Amino acid sequence: MSSAEAGDVFHRARGRTLDAFSSEKEREWKGPFYFIQGADPQFGLMKAWSTGDCDNGGDEWEQEIRLTEKAVEAINKLSPKPKFFVLCGDLIHAMPGTPWRKEQTKDLQQVLKAVDKDIPLVMVSGNHDLGNVPTAETVKDFCQTWGDDYFSFWVGGVLFLVLNSQFFYDASKCPALKQAQDHWLDQQLSTAGQQRCRHAIVFQHIPLFLQNIDEDDDYFNLTKAVRKELADKFTRAGIRAVFSGHYHRNAGGTYQDLDMVVSSAIGCQLGKDTHGLRVVVITAEKIVHRYYSLDELSKRGIDDDLKELMKE
Repeated sequence: MSSAEAGDVFHRARGRTLDAFSSEKEREWKGPFYFIQGADPQFGLMKAWSTGDCDNGGDEWEQEIRLTEKAVEAINKLSPKPKFFVLCGDLIHAMPGTPWRKEQTKDLQQVLKAVDKDIPLVMVSGNHDLGNVPTAETVKDFCQTWGDDYFSFWVGGVLFLVLNSQFFYDASKCPALKQAQDHWLDQQLSTAGQQRCRHAIVFQHIPLFLQNIDEDDDYFNLTKAVRKELADKFTRAGIRAVFSGHYHRNAGGTYQDLDMVVSSAIGCQLGKDTHGLRVVVITAEKIVHRYYSLDELSKRGIDDDLKELMKE
């Protein structure tokens, strides 16, 4: 798929914002709304996981195609429509420079073309999208394929920040890029801290932590020093929630007033959760979220109690 064709699939983030929500009116609170969060479609992992060879890209991803198609179908059936659909990283499994990457990307873009055109897609970069140790080249490739690797946008008076969490994991091969995001993030958090928004929410691939701020370092979280520094920055600025993926299981916890929400995968499950999506309702005072299996969301839609919250 060419860049021009890919551009028709979703609203790209350019210039550190999302063109789907560029209107100044989006900075105004207009009442409750909701969005859908998904993570880790990761085309290719299910085959790689089943063979015990996750260092390679996996030469089959039919299961992931079907699951992501099911996710798209479930989202398209929802009424009222969600304000947007955010995918929190690991879009495909093949790392930069490995076989199957182009094919997996092309197939995912083809599936995402079916998302209702009135539901903007928000793309977050993951470690498989950029490499565990990103470089200027892998970041550039992601941006050309999916749009900016970090950006902000407003929806209905709420400020959303999309971050490149690989810079927090290991930016040794692109320190200048990390420095640029850090500077940009401080500016965004200043806006949030001055309470110019109803809520402020972060999307990133790697969770700050899986259960609590003091847990041991792990492949699936950020190191203690990094997570504590970020969490303190976020809480000082009034960030209410961080939504992530990466763990392929549902998890999360709280730190002061910050809710760390870890959502399981659309694709390969590494625990006992089901392939699913998270519904997130934003009211004037609260952020309420619930994980649904793809079957549940497709068959019954959003629960009545969540719909009631949107009537406030």
